[in-house]
Amino acid sequence: MKHTVGKYIFGFLVLFLVLTLIACSGGSSETTSPTATSGAAAPAATTAPETAPQSNVRELTIFWAQWDPADYLQELVKDYEAETGIKVNVIQEPWGSFGDVFFAEMAAQGTSYDMVIGDSQWLGQATTQGHYVNLTEFMNSEGLTDSVTEATLTYYGEYPPGSGAYWAFPTEGDANGWAYRKDLFEDPAEMAAFEEEYGYPLAPPTTMSQLMDIAKFFTRPEQGLYGTAIYTQADYDGLTMGFQNMLFSFGGDWSDANFNPEGVINSPESVAALEFYKELYDCCQPPGMSNAFFAEVNDAFISGQAAMGMNYFAFFPALANPQVNPYAESTGYFVNPAGPSGDHFASLGGQGISIISYISPERQQAARDFIRWFGQDAVQAKWAALGGYSANRQVLSSDEFLAVAPFNAAFAETMQIVKDFYNIPVYGELLRVAQDEMGRYVVGGEGSAQQVLDAIAARHAEILKDGGFLDQ
Repeated sequence: MKHTVGKYIFGFLVLFLVLTLIACSGGSSETTSPTATSGAAAPAATTAPETAPQSNVRELTIFWAQWDPADYLQELVKDYEAETGIKVNVIQEPWGSFGDVFFAEMAAQGTSYDMVIGDSQWLGQATTQGHYVNLTEFMNSEGLTDSVTEATLTYYGEYPPGSGAYWAFPTEGDANGWAYRKDLFEDPAEMAAFEEEYGYPLAPPTTMSQLMDIAKFFTRPEQGLYGTAIYTQADYDGLTMGFQNMLFSFGGDWSDANFNPEGVINSPESVAALEFYKELYDCCQPPGMSNAFFAEVNDAFISGQAAMGMNYFAFFPALANPQVNPYAESTGYFVNPAGPSGDHFASLGGQGISIISYISPERQQAARDFIRWFGQDAVQAKWAALGGYSANRQVLSSDEFLAVAPFNAAFAETMQIVKDFYNIPVYGELLRVAQDEMGRYVVGGEGSAQQVLDAIAARHAEILKDGGFLDQ
C-alpha cells in the first residue's frame, strides 16, 4: 500500500510502555531450512555472508516513504548510534514517487541506500530482479522469524509464497480498521431509535450486515451526516484495498492457490462483496468522495460528516488527537466485520525492511547488525511507544500496548486476520486492471458487479499467463 500524507502529531505517547516492556525482553531461536518452491521466476541468489571482519561502517542509510512512522524511526535510531557509534539516516520520499525512485535506483544497481522499508507488494519484483539480499538463514538463526506474527512474516517478508525464504523483516505493521463516533452510537435516543427500526442494539458492527444497517441509519443528508467514509481512490490502490475488506470476508479472493482467477474473483461470493461495496458507496458516502483515500476519509470523519470511517491504523493517531479531531474523546475503533458465512479478514498494509544487494559485503553485514538490534523485543517496545506499529508478538499481546492508544486493541486483533493483494512481479499490471474496472462500476455506475469481475478475471488470467504464473 502507498500513502500520501501530511504530518499528523500523535501527542499522547506513554513512557511507561517502554520501561515496562524493556523488562520483558526475550526471544527464541529456531533454525529451519527454506522449502523449495517452483515459480515463474526464482528470486536471484543474493545471500549476504553470515560473517564479516570488524566493520569500518560508521553510517547507514534507510530509504522509506515520507510519513510519520519514518520520523519515529529516525528518533528510534538515535539509540542505535548511542550504543554502537553508527549513525543511521532515514531518507524519506513522498509516497507518490517512492516506488519509482527506488526501482530507478535499483535498475542502475545503485548503492545510495543500504536498506529500504519497501511496500509488501514489491517483494516479487524486488527479489526476482535481484535487488534484495536473502535473509532466510539470518532471520531464522536470530529468532527473528519467531518474534513476529505469522501474517506479517508471510506478507512482508516471504517470497515466493509458502517457500520459507525471507527477504525482509516486518517493520511497520498496518491494516484496515474502522473508526466510529461513540457520541452517536451511545446516545440513548439514537440507541432506542436504532433498536426499534432494526431489532437489535446499536453497537460497533461485528458483521457486514450490521455495518450496512448502521451506515444507512446514520445517513441523514439533511443533517450533513452520512453513515460511512470508504476508499474510492483510483490513482494507485485505494479502491482495491478498501474492497478487499469485503472481498475476503465474503469468501472471495483474487485467484486460487495456482493463480487461476477464473471462478474465484468472479465467484458468487466475490460478486456479492462488490455489490455490497457499491451499495455502501451509493447509500452512505458523503458527497465529494468519489476519489477518496486515507486523507479524505479522516477529513470526512473530523468534519463530522461520517459516523464511521474505514482507514489504515497508521492514520488513526490523528483521530485520537484532540488538536486535530474535535471528536477525539468520543472516537472508538473496531475490527473489520465478518462476512455472511463468518469469514473474517482485513486488508493488509505495512512494510518490511530489506538489505540492498548491491552494497558491499561489509555494509550488508552492518545492515544485518542493525536489523538484529531493531528486532529485539525491548527495541520493538520502544518502537511501538514512539508510534510505530510493531509486528512483534510480545509487544502486540502486552497490556501496556493494548492500553496506550485507543485503537491498539483493534489493531492487535486485526493483525491476526490480514490478507493482501498479489505480491508477484506483475502485481502492478494486475492492480491497474482491478482499479480501472472497479472504479467504473463502484463510482461510475457502469455495468454490473458480475460483468466487472468477469472482465477482471479474464484480463488477470492473460497477465498471469504472460508472466508465467498460469499455464497457457
